[in-house]
Amino acid sequence: MSKTAVLIPTRLKSTRLPNKPLALINGKPMIQHVYEHAATVHPQEDIYIASGDREIIDAAAKFGAKCILTDPALPSGTDRIAAALKEIDPDGTKYDIIVNFQGDGINVDPALNLKLVELLKKTDADMVTVGMRITDPEAIQNPNYVKIALGLKPDENMGRALYFSRSAIPFNRDAVPALNFAYWHIGIYVYKASALQKFVSLPVGILENTEKLEQLRALENGMSIYAMIVPDIKLIKEAPADINTPEELALAQKYMK
Repeated sequence: MSKTAVLIPTRLKSTRLPNKPLALINGKPMIQHVYEHAATVHPQEDIYIASGDREIIDAAAKFGAKCILTDPALPSGTDRIAAALKEIDPDGTKYDIIVNFQGDGINVDPALNLKLVELLKKTDADMVTVGMRITDPEAIQNPNYVKIALGLKPDENMGRALYFSRSAIPFNRDAVPALNFAYWHIGIYVYKASALQKFVSLPVGILENTEKLEQLRALENGMSIYAMIVPDIKLIKEAPADINTPEELALAQKYMK
């Protein structure tokens, strides 16, 4: 049987909202809410908070979380969970599947993790992720909405990711009204443990450096990524899925229990 670890990368440094993992929401730090959400759907799995900040580790220990202190200089959350994995599974024999549950995803439905684990097993992909269908022309053209190129039939909701881009892809050359949509990439990932370690060992690729999208490194090196299209990722409709600004924090404080 495969063994899964849930790793929650988080850090204090944020240009838009410093110290956000420790921001209190109804008396609990944000990272505690995220950890407890993950625990509701992974009661039998090992869950770790991975951070380069001692303040987060100390705060997490107070509510009983297992923690891994990582190098604070690591460049991304993916590198952080890969480093944490080496700490908890140094010989690579304990875990087969790694869930990357973002530390600021306070309103992300953790049940998505279970669906992604099943998709990984079904497809034998190196990694799997999530997308949402969007039709708003401004969002489709907005480079902050990363898009996925997927060739899906109308009755399909999962398939192999062919490319990721900040541009609107695919281009609707004939302006067919029914094709005026895109798949917006949501940065939730589940990996084969071996694929995660391979990924972080690869050099930054040309496409990744151009678009500033690390998942392109996997595609450039022949790794497979499958995406599942879902109608929503939130637990509570009115609250933001994740927190990046003081305004989003205020909404979370208003609606999250």
